[in-house]
Parts: sequence; C-alpha cells; structure tokens
Amino acid sequence: YVAAVYEHESILSPNPTALVDRQSALELMGRNLDIYEQQVVAAARQGAQIIVFPEDGIHGFNFTRSSIYPYLDFILHSHSVKWNPCREPHLFNDTEVLQRLSCMALKNKIFLVANLGTKQPCERTDPHCPSDGRYQFNTNVAFNDDGMLVATYRKHNLYFEYAFDTPPEPDYKLFDTPFAGKFGMFTCFDILFFEPAVNLIRQYNLKQVVYPTAWMNQLPLLAAVEFQQAFATAFNINILAANIHHPTLGMTGSGIYTPVKSFIYHNMESYGGKLIVAEIPVITTDYKTSLEKILGRVSEKGNEQLPPLFYAEMMYDNFTFVPVWGEKGELQVCANTLCCYLSYRRAALTDELYALGVFDGLHTVHGTYYVQACALVKCGGLSFSTCGQEVTDATALIDFQLGGNMSTPYIFPLLLTSGITLDFADHMGWKNNHYFISKNRTSSGLLTAALYGRWYEKD
Repeated sequence: YVAAVYEHESILSPNPTALVDRQSALELMGRNLDIYEQQVVAAARQGAQIIVFPEDGIHGFNFTRSSIYPYLDFILHSHSVKWNPCREPHLFNDTEVLQRLSCMALKNKIFLVANLGTKQPCERTDPHCPSDGRYQFNTNVAFNDDGMLVATYRKHNLYFEYAFDTPPEPDYKLFDTPFAGKFGMFTCFDILFFEPAVNLIRQYNLKQVVYPTAWMNQLPLLAAVEFQQAFATAFNINILAANIHHPTLGMTGSGIYTPVKSFIYHNMESYGGKLIVAEIPVITTDYKTSLEKILGRVSEKGNEQLPPLFYAEMMYDNFTFVPVWGEKGELQVCANTLCCYLSYRRAALTDELYALGVFDGLHTVHGTYYVQACALVKCGGLSFSTCGQEVTDATALIDFQLGGNMSTPYIFPLLLTSGITLDFADHMGWKNNHYFISKNRTSSGLLTAALYGRWYEKD
C-alpha cells in the first residue's frame, strides 16, 4: 500500500502561557491546518491511501493547563457514537479542528491520522475528575476515506505535559482499512513502555502502526529514526512515524518503516516541513533470520592483556565500557547480571575511538524505566571521557557480532551510521540464551550498534 507521513514545522504561539480566546486559538491552528490541507492534497496526488501528521502539530507546545484550554476540541471517547464531523458539523460544539481534518480525509478520499488537544467535562463523582471539572487529553484521531471518525487514542505516557491528563485506563485503539487490515496507534513517549504500545501489538497481533510524535533526539541511543526503525524491526511491523520539525529543539526524524527497509527524513540543518510517500508491503508473514551463522560465546582467552574497564555517562546512565582497539578482536564487558560480547574487524584503522558499553539498571532522567543495554559506540574524541557523547559523523567501517545474555525478550536492535542514516543487521535473534545482532560492512561509518533492552516488569 502507499503511505504518507508529514514532518511538520508547526507555526507556534509566540507566548503559549498567555490566555487567549477560542477565536485567536482557532486562527493560529487554522494556519497549521492550511499546511496540512496542502500536504493531504499532495499525498493523495501521489497515490497515498493513508497520511499521518505529528504530535502537537496543530496547537504547538509549552502550554499550561489553563492556557491550552481555548485550543481544545470537544470529543466523545465512546464507541457507541458514529460520527462524521465533515458531514455532521453541528452535532457537538467546539469541534472546528475535527471538522477540518474530517473534510480533508473526505475530499481527498484518504485515511488521515492527526494529533490534537481534546476536552471532556467530568462529574464531581468521578474520583479521577480534575478539580476544574474537565479532562484534557493529548489525543490522536483517525478518519477513514469518507471522513468518518474511526478511532481516538488518548496518550498514556505523558512527557512533562502539565496541560494534559493521563486517561484512567490505557486506550487500545485500532482502526480497520481495506488496503492493509488493522492499524494500531499510540504517541511519542508511549513507544518506550509496555502499556499500551507493546500490549496492543501483542494482543491484537498488529502488523501496522501509526505513530504521531514530537521527539527530541538524543544520541547515541535515542535518535527518533534510530528507535523507530528498531521498534519496527523488533516487533516485525510497519510503522508510519510523523515527527515535528524544530531543529533548534533537536526535533526531527520521521519515516515509513518496514522490518527490512526504511524511508526516512532526518534534517537538523534546514527549516520547513517534509512529506514522505512510500509504497510498502502489507506484512503477513514473520521475517525470521537464520541464527546458524551467529557466533556462540566469545572464547575466554587467558593470558592476553585485557583492555581497561572505564566508566562514562551515556544517555544520563552510568555505563561500564571497554575500548575497542586494534583492527580486530573479541571483547566482553559486564554489569549486574548482563554481559555483553563483541567480535569485530575493521576494514581499516582510523583515528577514531570506539567503545563497548553495558548498562543494566533503572534509568531515572526524563522518565523512569528499566534498561538493559549493550552498545558499541563511536566516542566524541580520543579520550575515554568522550565516550557516550552525541556524535553524528564517523568513517570506520566495522564488521561486528554483538550479543548479550539479556533477561528480557523486548530487545530493540539499533544500527545508526554516519550522518544519522540507518542500516539493517544481516542477522539477529536468540541463541543459547543470548541475543545477537551481526553485520558485515555497514554502508557508511558506524555511529552506534546496540541492543536496547526494555525490562518492563522492573520499571
């Protein structure tokens, strides 16, 4: 099927904490919706059957609970009401944004997914009801090609979003399409947690996911395109990911991902939006790689001089590292219960320092969640203290097999190359209670090869 995602540089309120009236809020959102409209037309012309827009794209961010209120549309989160906002605009008040999105879908005969702020009054008798008597949700909406509202999803894992409420229960939201079957949806930070993202995919055996996000890149392990691809690969699904474009805030990185190919956009240099349209296969079978070629354990060598262990902070976590020296070798580094193994060969020696790092513990900055990671990274300079820094360029071509005795089945294989481009592993999977990923010759210099494990039970 043909899919489209739009990385949008949203027109932002100059002062998001100021209180404005509904009319001014609609005016600002209207300017963003005008751009959406042009992109829907362009995508439909290229044959797209579905288009996805980013999180916060219509209203922006950095609001307070009261300053966002004029920007919120009313929405009924109930399955019982079938509603087409474009054809039935007067069914509910304060639905101008929903009406415009619905009409774009209808006019262009395309499925459309967007993110907006929504409100819902609640009763004092409801124990979860906020003191101002209303819920405010960060919401994804999906419309079918007739403009019918077919699914609404309320973001569950909020990322310092004080204007919004967490829904009392996680939403598991799907919608059906004639061209690719069922799509699931969740938003941004949700991708790092079991609920609802992983549970949704497992429970409904999903093969397609739409993913609006407003993601601030963090190298070396959590650049948007890097993690989006890892997620598609780990769960063997297609992901349509739309990010917002604000390079000054480190926000870029969208794509259409299959388990074996990606169409991505990552651009920290220039401004403006970007439409990606790609034809991808509907996944019906499971891609499984043969593991016979993957090495068992790194043999223990007794008398050789072992490289020194050192510690450095990466992604705000205290990683234990060993340097990756010389043109080839086999290394091991452990922390807690996790041991990471690397067998490597470099095409040519370059004056770049690489290191193999391990972390097995609770990550506590910008969210609390348990990580098990084995990572081969290029360091920022030639001293150990630069390992874990954000690096965007590399020249070293390295063949490697990286493995670890992970305690969780949820492992996201990361493979990032020079200029924030992506590559795919030749093989990956389990052997003897170890998870391995291997690659002969990356297409360009290696930035990061990692196994990013999420041990959800220990969050």
